[in-house]
Amino acid sequence: MLNLMRLEMKKFKLRSYIKSAIITNLIVAAVLVAVLFIAKAEGELAFQNYSEALSAIDSMVRATFIIFAATLISKLIIGEFKNKTITTLFLYPINRKKLIAAKLAIVIIFTFCFVIISNVFITVVFSFTASSFNLLPDTLTVTMITQHTPAVLMNAIATAGICLIPLYFGMKKYSVPTTIISSILIVLVISSNNGGFSLNDIIIIPISLALVGISIAYFAIRNIEKLDVKY
Repeated sequence: MLNLMRLEMKKFKLRSYIKSAIITNLIVAAVLVAVLFIAKAEGELAFQNYSEALSAIDSMVRATFIIFAATLISKLIIGEFKNKTITTLFLYPINRKKLIAAKLAIVIIFTFCFVIISNVFITVVFSFTASSFNLLPDTLTVTMITQHTPAVLMNAIATAGICLIPLYFGMKKYSVPTTIISSILIVLVISSNNGGFSLNDIIIIPISLALVGISIAYFAIRNIEKLDVKY
């Protein structure tokens, strides 16, 4: 399994995706910092406190990497079916289930790790800037971080499951655009903020969606032996 994952990562040059994820983090951090300065210039507060800011950072990170994961699914799986290269792979003496499982494992691990890494990185940049220029009324404390950490971990796990949902739509007609668009729609539904409230705040919703994503991955792996790739 690990060997298959390494081969897939080398084959698709996933280091470029890691670089892209790092650049994305820099952009998100820059946007949040810009929002702080713009709000200060207008005599307003971008966030009332750090609790609100940390929630916003987590929400942006999750939304970003659900879409990012869809691009990975498109590259690793949907694109292989669309371009018929998957038929060549199926000719090799490699178990189909292990092959698809390895591809999905890469997506899950990538998403989980970067949701956590991104939260840490962006929070550090954000808090350093906010404290240096007095852009927020309170300060970030160890207690706040301790209380926020379990939520970040839980959301990272949920996001790693939710990000698999676009696989279902993409596999319908082996469509890359459908895969990406479905991930955007998922983000719009669960991350949209209405008066400080989003569906993600109802814990059962992200958990349920994560279970849906895991189920989709399970059936994709289970049924792959029966799948005849026809074009």
